[in-house]
This record gives sequence, structure tokens and C-alpha cells, in this order.
Amino acid sequence: MKRLLITVFIILPIVSEAQISRLGKDIRYEGTVTSAFSGGDFAPFWFTSNRYGLSSHHNNYGYLRGAIGRDVMADSLRKWRIGYGADIAVAVGMGSKHFIIQQLYADIQWKVLRLSLGQKERPLELKNQALSSGAMTTGINARPLPQIRLELPDFWIIPGTKNWLALKAHIAYGWYTDNAWQREYNGNNKAFYYTTGSLYHSKAAFLRIGNKEKFPLTVTGGLEMSCQFGGTGHNIWQRSGFDATIEENVNLLNGFKSFWNAFIPGGSDVNDGNIYANREGNQLGSWHLRADYHGKGWSVAAYMEHFFEDESQMFWQYGWKDMLWGVEINLPKNPFLSSLVYEHIGTMDQSGAIYHDKTAVIPEQISGCDQYYNHHIYGAWQHSGYVMGNPLLSSPMYNDKLANGKFNHNLMVYHNRINAHHIGLCGQPTEEWGWRFLYTHEKSLGSYYTPTPDPQKANYLMAEVIYKPRQVKGLGITASYGHNDGEILGKSNGGMLSVSYSGWINKTK
Repeated sequence: MKRLLITVFIILPIVSEAQISRLGKDIRYEGTVTSAFSGGDFAPFWFTSNRYGLSSHHNNYGYLRGAIGRDVMADSLRKWRIGYGADIAVAVGMGSKHFIIQQLYADIQWKVLRLSLGQKERPLELKNQALSSGAMTTGINARPLPQIRLELPDFWIIPGTKNWLALKAHIAYGWYTDNAWQREYNGNNKAFYYTTGSLYHSKAAFLRIGNKEKFPLTVTGGLEMSCQFGGTGHNIWQRSGFDATIEENVNLLNGFKSFWNAFIPGGSDVNDGNIYANREGNQLGSWHLRADYHGKGWSVAAYMEHFFEDESQMFWQYGWKDMLWGVEINLPKNPFLSSLVYEHIGTMDQSGAIYHDKTAVIPEQISGCDQYYNHHIYGAWQHSGYVMGNPLLSSPMYNDKLANGKFNHNLMVYHNRINAHHIGLCGQPTEEWGWRFLYTHEKSLGSYYTPTPDPQKANYLMAEVIYKPRQVKGLGITASYGHNDGEILGKSNGGMLSVSYSGWINKTK
């Protein structure tokens, strides 16, 4: 947080006094009270997942949340645009942390280029945020990370293409804020590794082809990559046998070179040695492709996201067998069903079960056993216990029960070889009443390193009703029912009630 504030104070003097004078206008505020209660092994899955980490897997939790902010689009008619936000919660039943800074950020935009500083909830790429199961690389499941991010936040029409080509992109560096959580989770168990002070890097570029004003079909594709690097590694084992002396407090940052190796994957980790040399840090990413057909008052889209760890699945060397496939249908206005999403998520292959690097004894390399979301230094692709990608690959916070007492509090994802079907529905019968329904069926084989004795299955369901009365503008009441069953997370039934009120401060006409 100190680094963030210093950066903000360096940047703000660049902005003129005339720009700053309007920062007190067009401010939106919102207050929310949320309470969730359930019985069973864990809270219902969709009460916990894809809520930007502001939730809990415990049966009962709640929070009081207050947010205030100014959107950069309040200055949409100006070349220079300024936005900011603060979002704070006081929570119970969500672990040892009761005071939570969920968002704290400043956005400074010149024409189409934005510099975003801080901790901010960012929407899913190329998916329906309310109905999707989530993204494979960087989604909405974990708490946002503080970062410095340069971006084209919206699709920018490339000059000279007559609206037929548009680009969206970003590059960001940030840092993790879960040092205390990782130490507490590890519990001074020297058999399990973890890191503190880790850094974060992400980048993405998406190209949209098509002009829906001229032709109803548009196609969007792109590449997204992320990396966890730097920091201090604790309890790091040497990979040349996994029985060597445990090292404590290993420095993982090699100065500017580490930042470059995060941007262009290179270098190696401290315990790789000559045999297992790989890329520095926890490198992963996704290829995206989406096609939209725009009708009159309706649309249909098909999309895919292919996830990869390192290089073994980045290109076509082993074939793309693991994928998230989806279909989204937005219907003409009617009182019953507005939107429908179906997704299939398959991660069973992971380049196969066999892995070894080229040696003098075995001169051929086989890059299998990708171990999605797991890493031999950084543990899991997670933040404060929540996986940063798709929540159907089990988050480490569940490990106290998933590991059956053998590897409790080991920072890893135990269920990453899954096959799942997901349905999301929503409707708006009237201006005041809306509804949402999510259902997921999942089958898991565990992971290659920790397979389940038999395939395990689970069902997750959530039904939600939203009421926004005309008589009290800004008031919203959401009531939800959640259900789990199956072997993965056990059985659970529960309810959630959320009451919010929002409005404007000094809004211009």
C-alpha cells in the first residue's frame, strides 16, 4: 500500500489544477450488508466463488461494505479523464482478517490510453460475468491485487480500417498482499513451501474483426499471459531428489532481470539446477476466441479459452485437448428469460501423465504432467486461498478437508483434472424483479500427483432473486439459495441475503 500511495503522489502533480477541480463531481456511493448461512461441510460453492475473494468457504459469514468512486467516463467528453475508488469491508466469519480493503485505485486516462494505479476489481474478458463459471487464467474468484497497469480498457478502432478492426490490450506489474495469510496457513510446517513478497505480472492483447453495423458477425481472439515471480521462498526443496536439506528464506528476485523474464519468459528458478532448467516464476496463460452473431434485439455467441502452463500447451506440440467451451444467447426482451450460458470445462489431459527433462541418460524431453495451477516454488496460482482462475479447480482454502488429513494446509490445488458442465440463466420479468440461476456438474480425478481412488462427482446450484423497488430508488435486495452435493465438497444447503443502497454525490446533469 505504501508503494501505491507513493506512485499516486508522483503522478497526480502531472494533472492540471483544472482537471483536479472536477474530482468532487459525479461521485457514486454504495453501502451493502451481506449475510450467508448454511449447514454442511462448506458454504454452498456459488456463495463462495467468483465474488472477488470477498466471501468465505465457512458455513456462516457476513460483511458490511462501503464504496465510493468516480468513473473515468464522467469525463467522456474530455481528452484527460480521471477516476478513483475506495471500497472497504468489515467482515465476520471470513478468517482472521476483519477489516478488508477490497478496492483502492486511481485511473488517469488520455484519450483511449489509461494508467490504472491500485487495487481494483476487473471484469472477465470475453465472458458473461454474471453467468459464466469464470476465466481459466485471471478471473473474478480471488481478491484483486494492487498493480500499475497501462491499458486500452475498451476496444480501440484501429485508424484506417473503417471500424472493421479494433484492439484491446494491457500490461501490468503488481504485488501479492497475502503474506500474513500464507504464514498462518502454513502454520510453521517446514514440509510445505510457500512464498512471501511475491510480485505479479500480466499482459494481454485482443483483436476484434468485424463491424456489426455493416455485417452481423464479429470475431475476437487474443492471448493473455500472467506470471508470479520474485519474493522470498520458504521451505524450498531441491528438485534433484526432493529429499535434500530444506532451504529457508531463499531470495527469488534477481533485480531488473526478473521483471524482464516475467515479461518475456526466460531465466530459471533457484532450485531448477542444470537438469530441470525451466522459466523463472510461475508462468501461465490462455488463448481466447469468441464469435458473436448480432441479430435485431438478440445475439448468440460461441467462445473458447485454452489454458496453458509454461510452453507445453501454449502451442500445438501436444494438441489442444483441454479447453473451456461456451455458448451465450441473449434473447429479445421478454418477461421470462433474458440470457443463457452453457460451458464445458475439460482439464483431464494436461499433456499426459509423464514428465521428464532431457538428460544424458534420457535424451528426449517429454513435457507432460502440467499440474494446472500448481508450482514447485509458489505452491498454487492463488491469492489468500482462492485460485486466481476458474474456481472449479479447487482452491487451497479447502485443503484442510480435501487432503483427508495427509497434506493439510499444503499450498496446492488437489482437484485440477476435471470435467464439468455449467449452466447460467437470468431474467428480468419486470423493472423491479430479476432472477439468476447457476448449476454446475463436476467430475474430478484429483491431480496426477494426488489422484482420487475413484472419480469424484459434485453438483453446485444457486437460485437468486433480485428486487429493486421503484418507490426507493437505489435500494436493492438479493435473496439466494445455495446447494452442494457429491464427494468433492460434500453436502450443503444455505441462504444468503444482501441489502444495498446506492446513489450519487454532486452529480452533473
